[in-house]
Amino acid sequence: MTEKMPVLFVGHGSPMNAIEDNEFSRAWRDAGKALPKPRAILCVSAHWVTRGTLVTAMEQPRMIYDMYGFPKELYEVKYPAPGSPGLAEQVRRIIKKTEVQPDQEWGLDHGTWSVLNRMFPEANIPVIQMSLNANLPIQDHYDVAKQLQELREEGILIISSGNIVHNLSMVQFRDFAYDWATEFDTQVKNWILQNDHDPLINFQDQGQSAALAINSGEHYVPLLYALALKEESDPVSFFAEKVWGGSVSMRSVRIG
Repeated sequence: MTEKMPVLFVGHGSPMNAIEDNEFSRAWRDAGKALPKPRAILCVSAHWVTRGTLVTAMEQPRMIYDMYGFPKELYEVKYPAPGSPGLAEQVRRIIKKTEVQPDQEWGLDHGTWSVLNRMFPEANIPVIQMSLNANLPIQDHYDVAKQLQELREEGILIISSGNIVHNLSMVQFRDFAYDWATEFDTQVKNWILQNDHDPLINFQDQGQSAALAINSGEHYVPLLYALALKEESDPVSFFAEKVWGGSVSMRSVRIG
């Protein structure tokens, strides 16, 4: 019997977490060690937004350095994990809510490799990415994610990568948090613990702190991909629970 895999949402924050030894990179390392070894990994990253839903289907995904102005060392990080065309085809088959197309161009963006570099540093587990379809209403993202449930039973680790609070227009590169950022981050934690997903899906109705926290939705929506996969018996825990830089929540969630 294959052990049912947990599901993770990781607040990935700065790409520098891929190379810095800090509280977040250590939390990711420890979270990876606490997981059963996956047969493969499916990532949903804030950094792959498309018209239509795509899934990477190449044998060897390329590295994508989709960030600017960072030290040379960051652009030298390699994460040579294989792809999995078979898993990509399975994802295409099991998702009925929307059409999923195979992709041969993308690869692994920093929302994926910066996290996996810490959790699974040997890069020996097949990895695919599924895109965020900008044409879908928010509820549909949640419904699409629910259809991935069977993958958990087959040893597939599903990781979504973004940030609950992500307002780069207000970020300051120091260790502090705006009151509104802490308020929304804590409210999200409480809704998750209460298993109350409706206000999380309808985040546009949650007031000023939500509006400041989610000034663009692509970093928040990956959270819904993890929450949609929660079953009644799944425990929930948190790691890297902190708002950094004023307006970036690093809160990460383990389900199961």
